Amino acid sequence: MDPRANWKGFLRLSLVTCPVALYPATSESEKVSFNQLNRKTGHRIKYTKVDADTGEEVANEDIVKGYKVDTDTFIEVSMEELENVALESTRTIEIDEFVDRTEIDPRYLIRPYYLRPDGKVGHDAFAVIRETIREMNKVAIGRVVLTNREHIIALEPMDKGLMGTLLRYPYEVRDPAEYFDDIQDVKVTKDMLDLAKHIVNQKAGHFEPDKFEDQYETALLNLINQKRAGKPIAAKDRPRGENVVDLMDALRKSIGGGTTATAAAPKKAAGKKPKKAASGQKEMLMPIAGKKPAKEAPTKSSVKSRRKSA
Repeated sequence: MDPRANWKGFLRLSLVTCPVALYPATSESEKVSFNQLNRKTGHRIKYTKVDADTGEEVANEDIVKGYKVDTDTFIEVSMEELENVALESTRTIEIDEFVDRTEIDPRYLIRPYYLRPDGKVGHDAFAVIRETIREMNKVAIGRVVLTNREHIIALEPMDKGLMGTLLRYPYEVRDPAEYFDDIQDVKVTKDMLDLAKHIVNQKAGHFEPDKFEDQYETALLNLINQKRAGKPIAAKDRPRGENVVDLMDALRKSIGGGTTATAAAPKKAAGKKPKKAASGQKEMLMPIAGKKPAKEAPTKSSVKSRRKSA
């Protein structure tokens, strides 16, 4: 089944235009999710939309959007009026400018999307735009309307397609001075820096996402499996941060009393090889009794159905 596009329209660079589709580049559907239940009956909680004054349920067709002016005053805006705003970026991503990737502050990044040609036509024009951005080593900045809001989108080549990252507007980024002004100015000595750098060298590596493990997700699945098996759940001690009295002593202990990075590395690597995260859900829920033997590896689709039943 082909993935469903979040947006379809056109990508335009001056007079060069091609039909494109925008797809989410990330997904959280594999994460464990919970429903809210009535503790007394075990039934799911259902939410209804009610009138705040009368308490009566309101049908979807009778619900309109409203902008709050003051406590009891709202300006109603219909969907037709919103559509009549008719921003060009509703159906077209117009490339406005090209910038260096290093100029984009990470605070402005929201979420990534994949952009590819839509249909069998327009692949040539898409390739021209993609390869131009690649050859110039730039990021293309444009605008796109998603969920009735116009967003800034940064486009850069990725394999045969483009990755588009939504960007925040300046008014959405908070001033760091509000949070950092009260931090004390501390003079860090060279000895402390040298010890800290030694710790960094011991832990130096490469960014390999396949090695990451969502330990909280694994713990959630273990909890669910234990409860389904009727096992008692024991409370665990919460980790406590120790108050560091002597910072130099703490740094020395962190590197094992002067152990070199090359000598420390084998100790860390000894034993098990680092786990490689599997695609999709890493830990599976225990099978439902009578459905499948426990030793059989459940398929991805069966795992999802068991989650729903759980």
